[in-house]
Amino acid sequence: MSERLAVRKTYKLFIGGAFPRSESGRSYAVTDAKGRFVANASQASRKDARDAVTAARKAFPGWSGRTAYNRGQILYRVAEMLEGRRDQFADEVRRAGASKSGAAAEVDAAIDRWVWYAGWADKLAAVAGASNPVSGPFFNFSTPEPSGVVAVIAPDSPLLGLVSVVAPVIVSGNTCVVVASEPAPLPSVTLAEVLATSDLPGGVVNVLTGRRDEIAPWLASHMDVNGVDLAGADSGDVPDLEGKAAENLKRVLRPGNGAWTDDPGTARMTAFLETKTVWHPVGL
Repeated sequence: MSERLAVRKTYKLFIGGAFPRSESGRSYAVTDAKGRFVANASQASRKDARDAVTAARKAFPGWSGRTAYNRGQILYRVAEMLEGRRDQFADEVRRAGASKSGAAAEVDAAIDRWVWYAGWADKLAAVAGASNPVSGPFFNFSTPEPSGVVAVIAPDSPLLGLVSVVAPVIVSGNTCVVVASEPAPLPSVTLAEVLATSDLPGGVVNVLTGRRDEIAPWLASHMDVNGVDLAGADSGDVPDLEGKAAENLKRVLRPGNGAWTDDPGTARMTAFLETKTVWHPVGL
């Protein structure tokens, strides 16, 4: 009996809840920390980026219109499924250069971080909003609302950094297009598989793999993108991306210190929120 051949996996993009190959037909080799070939990943093009923004925009009304409690339930379901694929994520993080214990610790931290953000879903409005004191017979309320479509340049932290930039964007009702880590894209695609088989509606998160310097400028200049998180952008590219984002007054979150194990706080959740202030007469 002949030896069985393994089924080699093809890593694709994640757009609108589906897994298409790049329309350009391109792919690139992903290697481990020792330079050994691991897999081929799709190399997204400008057209793929446009398709991802279209999918995110289409998903935005439904996702932002859900109750905050329901969004929290869906995010918690994602955490449950992350836990179920813990060993697979640990293996992929280890290939990116972490030790066996370090990879396990990063996966555990990423799952815990996702649960932490899920718990904020129905509390964010109370913390970020306010009942404002005014002079006159009026109620005055400030309430946070999602900005819309957010482009996220993911950091090279294979999983914890990825979760730390994706979860805060969607927990508040935004949708996003994520440019995965270029040298370590496999955890991003595996996370996409988790999202596709959870209750998260298609298009809320879209994942592009490929060259950051090729995809990021198109997302930064796209007129239907409302915000850009430059967490994983090269420092030399940040001024150019900020200039492109300014063309339609996008909200821009600049790269931080990259210490993803630190307490995340609420800054990333509030970075892509708009504040709506409502006046209402007393007694009506």
